[in-house]
Amino acid sequence: MIERDLAMGDGRTLHVYDTAENGRLPVVWHHGTPNLGAPPEPLFAAADRLGLRWVSFDRPGYGGSSPDPGRSVASVARDTASVADALGLDRFAVAGYSGGGTYALGCAASLGSRVPAVLSLAGIAPYDAEGLDWFAGMVPSGVAALGTAAAGREVRTALAASGFPYDCEFTAADLALFEGPWGWLGKVSEPALDAGPYGQIDDDVSYTHAWGCDLAAIEAPTLLLHGTEDRIIPATHGKWLATHCPDAELRLCEGDSHFTIVTHAESGLDWLRTRL
Repeated sequence: MIERDLAMGDGRTLHVYDTAENGRLPVVWHHGTPNLGAPPEPLFAAADRLGLRWVSFDRPGYGGSSPDPGRSVASVARDTASVADALGLDRFAVAGYSGGGTYALGCAASLGSRVPAVLSLAGIAPYDAEGLDWFAGMVPSGVAALGTAAAGREVRTALAASGFPYDCEFTAADLALFEGPWGWLGKVSEPALDAGPYGQIDDDVSYTHAWGCDLAAIEAPTLLLHGTEDRIIPATHGKWLATHCPDAELRLCEGDSHFTIVTHAESGLDWLRTRL
């Protein structure tokens, strides 16, 4: 794994990860909230089998990347394009988990033919999604965090400063998952806020404000994976996205939670490879 700091034109820095296997098909990984941007170790063997190269970065405010107040889903897509340009990548698939699935969709909506395929696991629908009861089925902590984010960055910052404890309400199946290879999620979540709270705050604000891009503009085939028992981002979000992304397939995974959905990620990579 090669890590580097990329200087942006506005004075910010993005911390970039690259498995750097020349000749392999690049896939940009978009991490969840709150996580670091390192690509998913539990999928490295599958990527080797499929001939895929991982590229990723800490979103602004996380890890080694500078905060970018007011950032949007579309601005993260522009950051993605800058990373790809710096690495000499013209076209690249995108994949993301949780909030990262939303940013993957934003890349496809913003970057057109540069993105030939999209894999989203448990992605979030736009806050203004017509016909979607956005908070229905969501854990109370999620309603509090995202509800205050919808009220603005200052309000969400005040919630973080209050010592608000986010409770994911882990199930027994979730805890069992963390005992295996996907315990890696703890490796990227526990240090995610060491640089400060604004990675998570700005993620939440970006989900609940204008994305700056239109899902109807997505040209790429898109696979949406969502667990029917997801209470962090309920499956209704996946269903809404499936009807509003032009070339989308939705796989509802019966009995899976927001966390155990990652056990289907390798099959998602298999699908992705057939579209490249």
